[in-house]
Amino acid sequence: MGADADTWSGRAALCLHQTTKIGKDEPAGLGGKPNLHYAHELAQRGYLCLVPDYPSFGDDVTDFPKDVFGVGVASGTMKGIINHRRGVDLLVGRGAKTVVAIGHSLGGHNTLFVTAWDKRIRAAVTSCGFTAMAKYKGGNLKGWDQDRYMPRVRERYQNDPAKLPWDFPDLLRMMAGRAVFISAPLGDDNFDNSGVRDCVRAVSGRFGRGRLETAYPDCGHDFPPEVRQQAYAFLDRA
Repeated sequence: MGADADTWSGRAALCLHQTTKIGKDEPAGLGGKPNLHYAHELAQRGYLCLVPDYPSFGDDVTDFPKDVFGVGVASGTMKGIINHRRGVDLLVGRGAKTVVAIGHSLGGHNTLFVTAWDKRIRAAVTSCGFTAMAKYKGGNLKGWDQDRYMPRVRERYQNDPAKLPWDFPDLLRMMAGRAVFISAPLGDDNFDNSGVRDCVRAVSGRFGRGRLETAYPDCGHDFPPEVRQQAYAFLDRA
């Protein structure tokens, strides 16, 4: 979805959905919450938008034992990274001059994962996508340990953030030199706001002026209109 080929600026966006049964249809504006129709809104701004399903959502009926673990991939998260990088391949192959990524919740941290892995993504927007692992649900990482996410969090690290070999500041440091916009609502009951601020403080010196921007709206687990507009303007500049 996107602008007319004759007027396209060469800007493209990889748009990743939250945890929702309808998957890609929500950011594409075909259902779900209007505040999460960011692919549709970016297309209206002239971006060519690719909106894939994450494994096991929407039309992606992934069989994890066969399609993921059976081919040597350790987690749904890593399968998502592989799929999303192939999406970047497609956008570049279609002539994209600049590729950005955006996502909310599940899509928010998958945006960080693929951006850390793929330097072709020049800017990222993450909404309600992460917090410091020690502040996720009081330090209980049970929410991360499903096959569709990161089963090794359970199998190797017993859902204990102190045992993990990585945290979100490590991913953000991998993005230094590019541009990152973070929206972390004050009332998010999934990703603790103070933990997001801890991560931002840990990496703020790695980013140049205007390359790391934050918004802390007074709402719950949401991506309100005024913050979306702020994020889109950030992507336009980046």
